[in-house]
Amino acid sequence: MQIILLEKVVNVGNLGDIVKVKDGYARNFLIPSGQARRATAEAKAAFEARRAELEKAAAAKLAECQALGEKLAGTTIKLTQKAGVDGRLFGSVTNHDIAEELTKSGYKVAKAQVRMPNGPIKTVGDSKVDVSLHTDVTVEINVSVYGETA
Repeated sequence: MQIILLEKVVNVGNLGDIVKVKDGYARNFLIPSGQARRATAEAKAAFEARRAELEKAAAAKLAECQALGEKLAGTTIKLTQKAGVDGRLFGSVTNHDIAEELTKSGYKVAKAQVRMPNGPIKTVGDSKVDVSLHTDVTVEINVSVYGETA
């Protein structure tokens, strides 16, 4: 299916690109989330009429994310979990826990924006985690996990 991208989508294209993607990806994700429209003649004309407005909105969103990224860069959050004497946690620290703690600290971060390439944290200590605020803005934060004995 051919679609017009209304914003930058990772591994697909930039704002205004007309790309061909799988039907299910377009119908089930891109179009309902407002990131794309079907590439019909009237949709192309409507997009060209709104191009400047969409580019201005995208630039504003990028600037906002960059400002948040500068504040967030190098931040250390502290989490306490129950742990055994050997330093392994009873459970794990997930992206949900990190996003929740960042929200309590005053940063507006969604669970899906916290990237944990090595999976959940299962031991006491310091770890580095990436927070992807925008397709072009990724910030690294420190997570310190402290153990409390049961």
